[in-house]
Amino acid sequence: MARPGRNQRVIDYWPGFVDALSTLVLSIVFLLTVFMVAQFFLSQQVTDKDAALLKLNRQISELTDLLALERVNRKNIEENLALLGDTLAATQAERDQLKSQIDGLGGTPVDSGTQMGSLNKDLDAQKQISTRALAQVEALNQQINALRRQLAALEEALNASEQRDKESQARIADLGSRLNVALAQKVQELARYRSEFFGRLRQILSNRSDVRVVGDRFVFQSEVFFDVGSAGVSAAGKVELDKLASALVQLDGEIPPDIPWILRVDGHTDKKPLSGAGQFKSNWELSAARAISVVQYLVTKGVAPQRLMAAGFGEFQPIELGDSDEALKRNRRIELKLTDR
Repeated sequence: MARPGRNQRVIDYWPGFVDALSTLVLSIVFLLTVFMVAQFFLSQQVTDKDAALLKLNRQISELTDLLALERVNRKNIEENLALLGDTLAATQAERDQLKSQIDGLGGTPVDSGTQMGSLNKDLDAQKQISTRALAQVEALNQQINALRRQLAALEEALNASEQRDKESQARIADLGSRLNVALAQKVQELARYRSEFFGRLRQILSNRSDVRVVGDRFVFQSEVFFDVGSAGVSAAGKVELDKLASALVQLDGEIPPDIPWILRVDGHTDKKPLSGAGQFKSNWELSAARAISVVQYLVTKGVAPQRLMAAGFGEFQPIELGDSDEALKRNRRIELKLTDR
């Protein structure tokens, strides 16, 4: 069976599916993030409301206890006042009886006058006691009215707090909805620009067999940019990076500034350990240095530094297992991924 030639192109539909799945995952992550932020602010609002309600309930409880105590005192005073009224009525009845007796006797005016004076003194004392009792009752009535006004003010403040809480919740819901719509639009716009960027790179690099599309990223064999064991970009690698830089500069001018995006450059090596005699002591250092070299060269070609990120993974993220030369070669790579911050 004949094997396809090197230059024969094979149509791969997987990148399109992967782009769609990536967009879906980003949308879900975004929605979860917005939900968590809304939950956080809502929990803050609920916590503040609960604290205010607890404080108001405590004040209402204290006022209720005070009102109950004042009611008991008022009842006692009213009972004392009733008792004093009864005593006063009895005293007046006794005075009238004595007066009738004095009028009937008519013979001992001195003794009757003395007894009458004593009775009048007792009557005046009872009147003074009644006056003080009435004054106390009036003072208690004023205190009760003041407590009622305070309770009314507290109820009004509580109702106003509940109304503000409802309005705050409505504003939070409205802001969350608008934020969801805005972020979803930004995600869709970034996905569109990322698809256009990948399309341009496919056209630029379509004739290279050492460049592949894996998922949502472009994979370059390390030999495209670097010599063996080196982190300096080779002359041939600079030619390829010039094409990439031109596409990035053009893309940066097309994407609106309010859409955050970066090009992540990941360095990977095979699992063969380094000798330790060279510049790099480990594959991790070599992979990081290669990613940084690519980023630095792109900056010299006009790509904005804030649009670039470099990361080194050493041999710990292989895309093919095994010890064959082909597997080791495929794991030595530079990956480019356009993503949001």
